[in-house]
Amino acid sequence: MCGLFGVRSPGRDVARLTYFGLFALQHRGQESAGIAVSDDGRLTTLRDMGLVTQVFDEQKLRGLRGDLAIGHTRYSTTGSSQWWNAQPLVQHGSARTIALGHNGNLTNAAELREELDAQGHRLSTTADTEVIAALIANEPGTLGDAVAAAMSKLDGAFSVVALSEGKLVAFRDPRGMRPLCLGRLDGDWVVASETCALDLVGAELEREVRPGELLVIGERVEARQAVPPDGGGALCIFEFFYLARPDSRLSGVEVHTARVRMGERLAEESPVEADLVLPIPDSGTPAAIGFSRALNIPFSEGLIKNRYVGRTFIQPDQGLREQGIKLKFNPLAEVAGKRVVAVDDSIVRGNTTRQIVQMLFDAGAAEVHLRISSPPVIDQCFYGMDFADPEELIAADRTVEEVREHIGATSLAYLSLEGLQASTQRPASQFCRACLTRDYPTAVPREARKLQFEAV
Repeated sequence: MCGLFGVRSPGRDVARLTYFGLFALQHRGQESAGIAVSDDGRLTTLRDMGLVTQVFDEQKLRGLRGDLAIGHTRYSTTGSSQWWNAQPLVQHGSARTIALGHNGNLTNAAELREELDAQGHRLSTTADTEVIAALIANEPGTLGDAVAAAMSKLDGAFSVVALSEGKLVAFRDPRGMRPLCLGRLDGDWVVASETCALDLVGAELEREVRPGELLVIGERVEARQAVPPDGGGALCIFEFFYLARPDSRLSGVEVHTARVRMGERLAEESPVEADLVLPIPDSGTPAAIGFSRALNIPFSEGLIKNRYVGRTFIQPDQGLREQGIKLKFNPLAEVAGKRVVAVDDSIVRGNTTRQIVQMLFDAGAAEVHLRISSPPVIDQCFYGMDFADPEELIAADRTVEEVREHIGATSLAYLSLEGLQASTQRPASQFCRACLTRDYPTAVPREARKLQFEAV
């Protein structure tokens, strides 16, 4: 996860543009937010813990002047959720100073950290992002050559925006595991994790940044294939059914439409007789619409969500997750006496789902049938999703029936892997589906290394 935004727009208030870009990407990370600006090559950065609206106000934005800016909303996957790991990070190296924000997870961060330490480069944070920044900051040569050299050493998932030497830099790993797109704002350039951020600031989508591509944006855009693309790509399929905003487009496909197709396919594969279809909001809503339409069962909100509470899944602490669930949902009285189909995008740990099922029964539902618009999540992610330990995953070593018993539903059915893939209208070769299949696109450490620096 994590949200990235970058803009080069001389004459515009780039900090304000970045603020609104991050606002559109708030769903990708709620732990911290930051903006860095470049004014004639001089970098100024402001970052803090909290939501975009909590970190920035008018006075702070007025203090961020320049022609270029990058921004970041953070969801921690490597490194603890502390201020010193908030981004963009600024790295002062022997070759240059760089401000950098990263979305993804490096699978060789520990090895690179050891190499940097052996070379005398001391790192001050516990995030793998600093490893990327340090490699670029200490690599001699032109900025483009330094970034390309750093990219060749990285493994895992990385989409990156950076500022250095008065230029905006954007690049993506050779498998394209995390999204990154390029847009035009009149004659200026914008990069963002998702197209919804381009929409908010009035930019038009130019294209997606290609896997392994490096963009150095000054008065003109210098694009190069810094590292060869690896196969047909490996975009995280979690983006399609959970992470991305429904109004974004991924690989040319509108996410909302794909999720409606998931619900329609789910109804075809696992129909049920019921009185109401209700979504577990918000990411379950499009699939619930598709499920309802396909079986001609009335659609109802059923569960009211307090939208001032963030996504429970991406809270960094299990205690916060459980408390967030209690604050987040409340069932409507109309579920009483009804056979209810509750549609959600996924079940990861099962904590949210179990409590929602109980809420619905407590509200008087006669039956609660769960339909999930993705296959079971059965293994850990090394590329930027916060389920590091397979023991946390409810479906890792349980059958569907055992999961159903654990969460207390009347029935449970998941969308098949084939159904999910068909709903994206893109071939399986373009996706990473490792958490659903255990087929990883890279070599991965089998120990859960996400937690390696958590106590620091």
